[in-house]
Amino acid sequence: MVMERPMPDTRLSFDASAPKRATNVSLNSDLLEQAKALGINVSRGIAELCDRQWLEANREALASSNAYVEAHSLPLAKQRLY
Repeated sequence: MVMERPMPDTRLSFDASAPKRATNVSLNSDLLEQAKALGINVSRGIAELCDRQWLEANREALASSNAYVEAHSLPLAKQRLY
């Protein structure tokens, strides 16, 4: 039986397994209360914003790579065992 490893989320622009570190951040208190009322996790929101910015910055390269794979398939696809 071959166990497949889960594919890493290559979209993450940071090491998701890095330990968390407490920090002091000054935020507008009204904005913070609104975020809490909406159930928004501020830390997660920052991580998602970083991901979106990384995706936007790399949009052309990702589109080019996807177009290549669609046109030519994956390199070395014939050598895959699965």
